[in-house]
Amino acid sequence: MNLFHAGGASRRLAIAATLVAAGASLMAGSALAQAYPWRPIKLIVPFPAGGGTDLIAREVANKVATSNGWSIIIDNKPGSGGNLGVDAAAKATPDGYTLVLGQTSNLAINPTLYAKLPYSPEKDLAPVVLVASAPLALVVAADSPYKSLADVVAAAKAKPETLNYASSGSGTVAHLATELFQKTSGVRFTHVPYKGAAQGSTDLIGGQIQMYMSSVPTLIGYIKNGKMRAIAVTSPKRTADLPSVPTVAESGYKGFEAVTWFGIAGPDGMPKDVIAKLNAAFNKALQDPEVKKKLASQGADVLGGTPEQFGALIRSDIVRWGQVVKESGAKVD
Repeated sequence: MNLFHAGGASRRLAIAATLVAAGASLMAGSALAQAYPWRPIKLIVPFPAGGGTDLIAREVANKVATSNGWSIIIDNKPGSGGNLGVDAAAKATPDGYTLVLGQTSNLAINPTLYAKLPYSPEKDLAPVVLVASAPLALVVAADSPYKSLADVVAAAKAKPETLNYASSGSGTVAHLATELFQKTSGVRFTHVPYKGAAQGSTDLIGGQIQMYMSSVPTLIGYIKNGKMRAIAVTSPKRTADLPSVPTVAESGYKGFEAVTWFGIAGPDGMPKDVIAKLNAAFNKALQDPEVKKKLASQGADVLGGTPEQFGALIRSDIVRWGQVVKESGAKVD
């Protein structure tokens, strides 16, 4: 009898210990989930430091980090039109500690442009939040004889393909937006692709090329210091930081629009609660007046929204820009 009771007591103690351990494990798991992020988050910027994408990433990430007491490390990983950095994020562990600031080029254009893209924006990435958008600007050197878009079109019609225009690479938003404009206006330029924004800017100022199309955040410093003259922007309405520069639509081409957007994504399979926490933190940062002011000074407009809205934009722009890629004949192997 005593042995029976002793054995029963032992079993009860063992069961109690198991329940306590299970409870502790559940509490620990819950604490870990609530504690996210308990270590630094890496935000990959798939372009060099100092460019428009990098400036936007640092401004917004800094606000998120300081407001929430988080640590966010910017990791510049340029290469292959932004594909290198996006691919690194797509192949990372989906735990919320590796994110990427993607943009129109590498999330919406490159799926059609590249014959063998190493990732699928729709299948391999989890959208978190749309951060900002920015128009493109068509600029000429400060001493250029072209004062307006009409001047450029007239010169191109008089001598087709004699005007050179630069972009930061074949298949970029700037390249395809210019191709779209040529189709709309009935003119032909000669495309001079560069591997990045810096050399194209130098050659425009030096007179080696006649025009340059790129995002406003990339060019605005040159415009403000008087080294370049902006003759048109590609947004539906004028940008607040360049109020005197007309839109392409205002210049006689109604309905013309071509903007580049920037958004945070992570590897597919990220926990929904982590995505929700990141989305809330970034949306809050984007509503901060100082963040809005600083992004506006770079020619960008803050956006925000849900992960679902960002995902829908990616899907629709893959179709839209894919058509432009096919019509332009651009291709990268």
